Amino acid sequence: MSERDPFAAAAKIPAPIVEKRPKDITQHGVKRTDNYAWLRDAKWQDVLRDPGKLDGDIRAVLDAENSYYAEVTGDLEPLRKQLRAEMRGRIKEDDSSVPAKDGGWLYWSKFRDGGEYPVFMRAPYTDEYSATDSAALTIKNEQALYDGDEESKGCEFFKISTFAHSPDHKLAAIAVDRLGSEYYTIGVRDLEAGEGLADRIESADGGGAVWTADSKAFFYVERDDNQRSKWVKLHRLGAPAAEDVLIYEEPDDGFFLNVSKSQSGDYIFIHSGNHVTSEVRYVRADAPDAAPVLIAPREKNVEYSPEHHGDHFFIRTNADGAVDFKIVTAPVASPGRGNWKDWRKHRPGSQIIDFTTYKNFLVRMERENALPRIVISTYERGEHRVAFEEAAYALSMSDGFEYDTTRLRFTYESPSTPVQTFDYNMQTRARTLVKTMEVPSGHDASLYAVERIEADGEGGVKIPVTVLRLKTTPKDGSAPALLYGYGSYGLSEPASFSPNILSLVDRGAVFAIAHVRGGADKGRQWYLDGKRDKKMNSFTDFIAASEALIAHGYTAAKKIVIYGGSAGGLLVAATVNLRPELFGGVIGAVPFIDVLNTISDAELPLTPPEWEEWGNPIESAEEYGWIASYSPYENIRHTAYPPIMATGGIADFRVTYWEPAKWIARLRDDATGGPFVLRMNMGAGHGGSAARFERLDERAHLYAFALKVWGMEGAAPVTHGK
Repeated sequence: MSERDPFAAAAKIPAPIVEKRPKDITQHGVKRTDNYAWLRDAKWQDVLRDPGKLDGDIRAVLDAENSYYAEVTGDLEPLRKQLRAEMRGRIKEDDSSVPAKDGGWLYWSKFRDGGEYPVFMRAPYTDEYSATDSAALTIKNEQALYDGDEESKGCEFFKISTFAHSPDHKLAAIAVDRLGSEYYTIGVRDLEAGEGLADRIESADGGGAVWTADSKAFFYVERDDNQRSKWVKLHRLGAPAAEDVLIYEEPDDGFFLNVSKSQSGDYIFIHSGNHVTSEVRYVRADAPDAAPVLIAPREKNVEYSPEHHGDHFFIRTNADGAVDFKIVTAPVASPGRGNWKDWRKHRPGSQIIDFTTYKNFLVRMERENALPRIVISTYERGEHRVAFEEAAYALSMSDGFEYDTTRLRFTYESPSTPVQTFDYNMQTRARTLVKTMEVPSGHDASLYAVERIEADGEGGVKIPVTVLRLKTTPKDGSAPALLYGYGSYGLSEPASFSPNILSLVDRGAVFAIAHVRGGADKGRQWYLDGKRDKKMNSFTDFIAASEALIAHGYTAAKKIVIYGGSAGGLLVAATVNLRPELFGGVIGAVPFIDVLNTISDAELPLTPPEWEEWGNPIESAEEYGWIASYSPYENIRHTAYPPIMATGGIADFRVTYWEPAKWIARLRDDATGGPFVLRMNMGAGHGGSAARFERLDERAHLYAFALKVWGMEGAAPVTHGK
């Protein structure tokens, strides 16, 4: 790793000067001035639906930032090209998912060579599809149902959110976003004729369609002009969307809506909720015109989610102080709280993440000390676990389409182990490997070490840190490190296989994930201890993880690049404000930076739901103080900062484009060091491109920036045998 200043030449390149238009803001007697509030387009709702309507002055600023980024990092284009080629070489271009059985059909998706988007497929089910070994499947008479590559032609942005076939297998409802703003259009296709129907639903959410039992109608969620999910509607095939029946309207702007179907197929569930409170209604799938029935009224800080089996609902809930959740049962005929009976009692520290009911089995996913496990139960309470041995790994379950089955499909992976798909016979306990992720350019898992260390956090807590490195990378402090984190909303960071990150690890960098408070890696309490008045714990945990990497010899101060996206961008931005001297660089991908202003603006799409996560600075002076103490935009220090790269998306409604733009402008005002650069995607939203190869270009920009920070632009990756 070079000791030279990798960005010395950047000091000679003039950074954009963003005009200051001071706006004074007073809350709870505290006055602050925002020089860059004007970067928020007054008609931002229109911009979400048509980015071409962006104000000209604002567009000029973003264009200037993109030009500056291109000039500062222009020397990295050969490296970016190399990184793109490496990452693409790890992708099986004609890959396909493992077919899943639904009645007389098999359904799956595949990619063609060079294809950016999936093609959705099906074929008649045959007896060759073994109940225990789908790896031996020979598919005959396959049928292409929807071709993403064809449908995306002419679109700057294209994303398929859901493909939902009807119960009678004659139709499919497909939700597509062509802007990146997450306003989805639902269309319907006749699967037998291969033609689209006239039915068209605009402004739907990404959950798509949930079919009624007779396949003649579907439920969906409609969003308002502020991108809030507000209405559950029932669309009857052939009827104009204007005549769709309103089933439920959510009165609280702080609650999200979604619709799902029970695994049994008998019930439609209408979920309302925010990050800590939920409420569910149901209708029978064969009686969609009936009024929805409330299971239990919303109660602050009580969450629940139902499934169906026989005459009962099985319900995952944190009611009665079950911080890490329990499972209760309730009669379908009278499902209120007074009739809930414990089925799987609460076990502190062992969080129930999810569960599914089948005809003869209940399967739940649990997490304890940042490691997941699958537990399979009979309804007579006998249970067993599906066991794994690596120090850190990730699991996910696929519920499948069928209810009366003995087959559970799940995936297993670790930072060094490519994704493996298993079919598990819940009755015989036979585990069959049906697919291993192929890495065409070669991957030798034995070259890597996957390790788990613990950092000492404030209050005596132990923060898990997952580490991936080449076994040949020394633990003497000489290696650079990329430290990733998120730490919000109770979301956990799985120790999964990321083929892209190997482009850094194979060059001798250490990759680490900090499982900080604010996530739920160590249970629900881990989340509660990293939100609202305790949010600072997330940032001090991240610092502790950095210091632990140094103490264990993985890296050294100023050799760590910290990386986070969305709320993870808040994590890295707040952390660098606290300890700018500790880090070599910062990457904030669509970073949530302008927390105080955003959470003080009830008009913005996600603000009302966010009050439960951060506090309400509009109503409470105390909660204003919590956020003001760490909000990255207001807490930049007048000292030297490391190089910082931010990204954004013009159609992003989750983290609006002006947040990273304002942050970079203010960093140049208040801090020294840098450079501070912004790369704005003028044709996408929060997740960037949804095309599988275009996404690699975005990742190549981030990784090339990190390699430049480390002075490793010319480093060669280790080679893998095939």
